[in-house]
Amino acid sequence: MAKKESTIVNMVLTLFIITFVASSILGLVNEATKEPIQLAKKKNITEKIQKVVPAFDNNPGDEKYTLPAVDGLGDLTFYPAKKGGELVGVAVETFTMLGFSGKISLMVGMLPDGTIQRIEVLEHNETPGLGDKMDTEKSDFHVQFQGKNPSDFKLSVTKDGGDVDAITASTISSRAYCDAVNRAYETYMKGGKK
Repeated sequence: MAKKESTIVNMVLTLFIITFVASSILGLVNEATKEPIQLAKKKNITEKIQKVVPAFDNNPGDEKYTLPAVDGLGDLTFYPAKKGGELVGVAVETFTMLGFSGKISLMVGMLPDGTIQRIEVLEHNETPGLGDKMDTEKSDFHVQFQGKNPSDFKLSVTKDGGDVDAITASTISSRAYCDAVNRAYETYMKGGKK
């Protein structure tokens, strides 16, 4: 068998074919995984809603609505939880960009009067062993918010004159967590009650 001579045309053509095949496979994998990823995200949101608000008999995802945050830095999603047609709580998908490693997303459950029922972390990139202690599975940091109404509970760390005991060695993450909870409360009280 005769050996082909390498030319620029042969090399470009080979590279094009390899790139085309690889990108086609990547596109197919992306399409195949798009729906399962969306379903997993929806399931995670539903589970977090169930954890942060009192028992309900409606589907909060079907009644969700979005409002701009009071500080104008983005939109928050509200999931009203009802029992027998009566509002028992609202789960608010909130966020902050002030985390040590960037964005932190929370699900804040509030009673109709704005009292915090419970908080669950949806997503973060905080330092393992330090800032990640905001997760309910890793510490009891979230417990100090339960049953508190931000109208008389200052949502900032004690170092800043607030009522929240920061996670040891993670003041930045604790401040960010408070910022996200405060954003949810302020937006809910301003116009989120529906």
